[in-house]
Amino acid sequence: MSTKQERYAAGMNLSGVVSALRVRLPDLGERMAQRIRSDVDAYKDESLISFDSLRHSCTANADLILNQLGRSGAQDAGPARETGRLRAEQGVPLADTLHAYRIGFELLWTEVLAEARTHSEVTDAQLVSHSAEIWALFGCYAEAVAAAYRETTAELTSRRQARRSALVEALFTGVIADRTLWEAARELGLPDRGPYVVAVAAADAPGEEPLAGTEAALHQAQVHFTWRLLPDQQIGLAALPTATVENTCLRILRRAGARVGVSPRFHSLRDTPQALRFARLALAGLPGTGPGVARFDDNPLAMVVAAAPAEAAHLVEAVLKPLLDLPAAERARLLETLEHWYAAAGSAADTARSLFVHPNTVRYRLRRIEQLAGRSLSDPRAVADIGAALLAVRRADASSSDVNR
Repeated sequence: MSTKQERYAAGMNLSGVVSALRVRLPDLGERMAQRIRSDVDAYKDESLISFDSLRHSCTANADLILNQLGRSGAQDAGPARETGRLRAEQGVPLADTLHAYRIGFELLWTEVLAEARTHSEVTDAQLVSHSAEIWALFGCYAEAVAAAYRETTAELTSRRQARRSALVEALFTGVIADRTLWEAARELGLPDRGPYVVAVAAADAPGEEPLAGTEAALHQAQVHFTWRLLPDQQIGLAALPTATVENTCLRILRRAGARVGVSPRFHSLRDTPQALRFARLALAGLPGTGPGVARFDDNPLAMVVAAAPAEAAHLVEAVLKPLLDLPAAERARLLETLEHWYAAAGSAADTARSLFVHPNTVRYRLRRIEQLAGRSLSDPRAVADIGAALLAVRRADASSSDVNR
């Protein structure tokens, strides 16, 4: 006989065994489920996999194998793929899923051998032949289980990432109902109350992650951060329950070698959109072109000035133009005096000490500035105008210097 004819004859001889076992399929499925639940840790949790679901899966796969045993042609891997898909959805590890599948195969083959002993037409040579066949089937179906498991896992991961991305976008844009804020926080791994901060990092090219690798470092440091990548920026929301956690977060961000702006701390997720604006202002106010981290609270006026360059230029023109039109040496001397005066909180004596000049020299220069600006440094509003204009001048000077380097 040909090989095909031999396989057909062997299948016919085994048909009685298969028929007898199919009658007992419900009992076989039950025993398989009990063995798997006993031997595989992941299957012991009823909340993860119900016994009815496991029994149904075992029965369907046993029926599949018995139908295929001794037959030629392509194998139907549908039930095996369904097992892989279902276990991935249930969160059962793939290794445990394949272990359970092997246990089911071994138990079924043991039953085939026991039943075959009651059928005189089945020879030992045929059983040896079928043992090779059944383990070939195991390999085929195990591959189907694993493939479906990986496909489903990839799909679930994609869905979770899409949902997380949508939730982060909803927080940053404010299009989220108050009643779902705590749900979003829970799904994103954030506490439902702050303090929080928003960080914004500039990207050099669309799609580039300026803080690549930072997420792992933050997670390791137990800083809860959730991110969203935009074409020109990477934005993140972090929970900072203590000053220690905040310092750790800032240290990790500085190590990233990116340009980062950080918002003031806030306590409600409803304020995330406003915090994002503050973080972007802080980023805009970061001096120079190299890496660094700027916090809005470190110098909020400087951040606002930097964020509105056209308005800042007009402010300089309106407040300090006569001073800026002076010869370079006098202009530099007066601007330096003004900077030291602000740094000394308006103390002429302290300004004089930092400049190594007499206090009267400082007072003379300040009067000269008042005359040129047409504003009194004893007027709080004028002090604010001149201070903002001075910040704009220094930022413009720094930008010009960076361009010329």
